Amino acid sequence: VQLVESGGGSVQPGGSLRLSCAASGFPFTNHAMAWFRQAPGKEREEVSCVTGTDSSTLYTDSVKGRFTISRDNAKNMVYLQMDSLKPEDTAIYYCARSDSYYCEEVAYDYWGQGTQVTVSS
Repeated sequence: VQLVESGGGSVQPGGSLRLSCAASGFPFTNHAMAWFRQAPGKEREEVSCVTGTDSSTLYTDSVKGRFTISRDNAKNMVYLQMDSLKPEDTAIYYCARSDSYYCEEVAYDYWGQGTQVTVSS
């Protein structure tokens, strides 16, 4: 199993970034996929999750209406479109695989290496 994130960078408040996660080595549609983030000095938090084939989604309250998770099952890719970025969105963002098809009450068993997102003026 391999998860490789890309698309991080530095952006001004109000800007946008799109993160990508390339997945390989497992039956992609059998697993929900999620994005987590960890800011300096803070615990890692789940940002968003998308289920396998029906693409149901979940978001943490702080990003609702600003972030959009999606997946392309033909390409084994997961995306996180981040709009209206705020300084408090600054963190390392990680792609993770759920151990099941679902997003709720699951464990995440594989993680990418992370990509840095910095929002600053």
